[in-house]
Amino acid sequence: MAGLRAALELAPHGDVLVATKEAVRESNTHYAQGGIAVATGGEEDIELHLDDTVAAGDGLVHRAAAEVLVSEGPLRVAELIEWGARFDRQNGRLMRTREAAHSRPRILHANGDATGAEISRSLAALARARPSIRFAEWTTVTSLVAPDSRVIAADMLDTDNRPHRVSARAVLIAAGGAGQVFSDTTNPAVATGDGIALASTAGAELADMEFYQFHPTALSLPGVPRFLLSEALRGEGAVLLNDRGQRFMEHYHSKLELAPRDVVARAVACEGLGATPGESRPVYLDMRHVTGVDLHKRFPGISACLAQHRLDLQRDLIPIRPAAHYLMGGIRTDLEGRTSLGGLYAAGEAACTGLHGANRLASNSLLEGLVFGARAAQAMLADALDSTAPDLPPSTAASSAPLSDDVEALIARLQRAMGHFAGLLRDESLLQKGIAAQAEIQLALEALSPAALTRRQFEATSLARVARAILRSALARTESRGAQFRSDFPRRNDEHFQKHSIYRGETPIRFEAW
Repeated sequence: MAGLRAALELAPHGDVLVATKEAVRESNTHYAQGGIAVATGGEEDIELHLDDTVAAGDGLVHRAAAEVLVSEGPLRVAELIEWGARFDRQNGRLMRTREAAHSRPRILHANGDATGAEISRSLAALARARPSIRFAEWTTVTSLVAPDSRVIAADMLDTDNRPHRVSARAVLIAAGGAGQVFSDTTNPAVATGDGIALASTAGAELADMEFYQFHPTALSLPGVPRFLLSEALRGEGAVLLNDRGQRFMEHYHSKLELAPRDVVARAVACEGLGATPGESRPVYLDMRHVTGVDLHKRFPGISACLAQHRLDLQRDLIPIRPAAHYLMGGIRTDLEGRTSLGGLYAAGEAACTGLHGANRLASNSLLEGLVFGARAAQAMLADALDSTAPDLPPSTAASSAPLSDDVEALIARLQRAMGHFAGLLRDESLLQKGIAAQAEIQLALEALSPAALTRRQFEATSLARVARAILRSALARTESRGAQFRSDFPRRNDEHFQKHSIYRGETPIRFEAW
């Protein structure tokens, strides 16, 4: 979403190449269910949206970034509707729902629970109609060329695994998050943190990498992917029950099931702990009591998925567990998408403006893509070199036959290690073990085929690099805040840590106030 919005902004000013690892639609945006948060009720509504965003971020939201989001959001959504995005309406008026930590209903949705897919469709259709925008689908960007700390080109593997190099006046990373670094995630298979790893390897700073949001309600069935069960379910009245059939959120937060995501996710995790280490208990989402809403019509995608497993929102308790969902951190940028490297910009989940603080407010992510995608493009135009970068020698990266068995085994090891050592509940001992495990896995990856590269090897390396940034940042933040919970430091420490963590390779983690 962020990338397509930027491409549309850039299209009148020159040639634009949109490189996507698979088809354009295959992204976290496409799978976003609940909706897009936007204040359309005037200045008071905008102020309330700002207050909710700041409150959810647990003391770490960069207020200037949040002000940009909520104030520019209404214009960007109106623009999106004008371009053809079809949001759900009732009697001609836009329908709005409420989600966790929002003070009022402000979530627009499309096709019930397929908001991201509709936004992707409308933006992609518009972009494909622009002759200056070219798409390179099924293309993996493997490195950035950055002499003198300025990015001037990117190396890519095409659909036939052949390397080539593309020079550009400006490069935007809008490659989404890295949920696949964990064993349990709501993210699609393409979300391997490639953009974040590319920027870090080129020398760009990352920020707030310890803050990985776990969605509290992912479908929990043996052998079944952790399908997202939208926060909008709780907005429509769903409650959470433990294995004894008891509603438990009253013990964790006054807002019950509509508490901030980090609180609900930890509550679900705690209720799911068994009596002995390694044992788990079921936790359920319950909508059987909800009346006045046709749940199948309101949530057609979720209902269809559940039906495949003989489950029904109106009839059954739905087994759930938390799963990695959204990275609040990413490539450090200013409010215009500029990174610490010249010529390189970032927007969307891959970027970190400090907007989300330690815990993202539900449905702010889609709005972020629209607002900051447009802003990044405007900065790219303002900063662009007068001409394209000088001709460069072609990439020397060689392709090779995939070492699929070895690579897949190492990825699975990394995912298990991250789920165990850097999940919802952390401490120093766990994080140190995670760092040791990551180092072993990264060495094994480097030993597989040092002079050659395939897409899957590149993804594995990206995951390993992102994992290291998460682990080291989490170890350095010796407090609990938002999505980071340290059982050895269970309290928030504003005196020392009301700051953003900055990660740059193997240099020590530092903390800065923005």
